[in-house]
Amino acid sequence: MTELLFIRHGETDWNRQQRFQGQIDVPLNATGLAQAQRLAARLAGDPHDALISSDLLRARETAAPLALAWGTAPQALPGLREQSFGVLEGLDVPTIQARHPALWQQWLEHRADFALPGGESLRQFHARVLASVRELAEAAAGRRLAVVTHGGVLDMLWRSAHGLPLDGLRACAIPNTGLNRLRWAGGTLHVEQWADDAHLAAADAGA
Repeated sequence: MTELLFIRHGETDWNRQQRFQGQIDVPLNATGLAQAQRLAARLAGDPHDALISSDLLRARETAAPLALAWGTAPQALPGLREQSFGVLEGLDVPTIQARHPALWQQWLEHRADFALPGGESLRQFHARVLASVRELAEAAAGRRLAVVTHGGVLDMLWRSAHGLPLDGLRACAIPNTGLNRLRWAGGTLHVEQWADDAHLAAADAGA
């Protein structure tokens, strides 16, 4: 068995703007940087055996305070990048609706085998994510890993653990810097805790 603590990156300006980030390197905004610090403060006394991060900037910036608190260096894993959205990356919803109305309507159908031009389908994305997680978990059997990644990746893990289809809208909460504790056992994922962002609520209450 491998214990896996998956963490979504902190907030970016593009999150607020509902802009498709995909695999573009977008930095955390001031809120996201503060969230990363609160995350590190919460987990400082609970070091894991290794810290893994998507190689995209927003994930690496989220992992940095945690790496400092644990005295470790995060390992970059490109296989845990966000889904590629091809021609829509960098665009916000009103721009997409104006420039690519047909693609937008197809996107809204959330079909597993639909890929935007230059991007990945949900099925391709799911296969990439699960292959990366399987390799990571099986190579670290009996260890505890912390992994900083993206909302789409976490959606794929949730669907896999619950046997849900890839078609359709996301059915789980995925807050920025939320803690999602899973375990890999017998070749499958099991969810033990999901979307725990109490470190953000506690900080807001004290503000």
